[in-house]
Amino acid sequence: MYKKTILIDLDGVLNQYEKYDENFIPPVRNGAREFLEQLSNDETELYLFTSRNLLLTSKWLIENNLDKYFKDVTNVKIPAYLYIDDRCVCFNGNYKKTLNEIKSFKIYSKV
Repeated sequence: MYKKTILIDLDGVLNQYEKYDENFIPPVRNGAREFLEQLSNDETELYLFTSRNLLLTSKWLIENNLDKYFKDVTNVKIPAYLYIDDRCVCFNGNYKKTLNEIKSFKIYSKV
């Protein structure tokens, strides 16, 4: 059976990211665990994507009991069915519309 690969970004998606500190990964965002539980099934393979140190990230996953949801942690944008990231624009086939979205883009903020 073919499984859909889903690549999920760490900072800003699964944690309470506000500013980058290379030695500290912020706590898990409220609802992230439930989100991963619902996304995890026999039809998907989840990969965690981050530019952070992979050992530190793996330790954070284990400490937060989230490692069971992921097949692997990577800093490479592997081919995937879907990417979940707080800093992206979805291309819909219209360059003009995409340029407008880029110009007006704002990252998610809890403020």
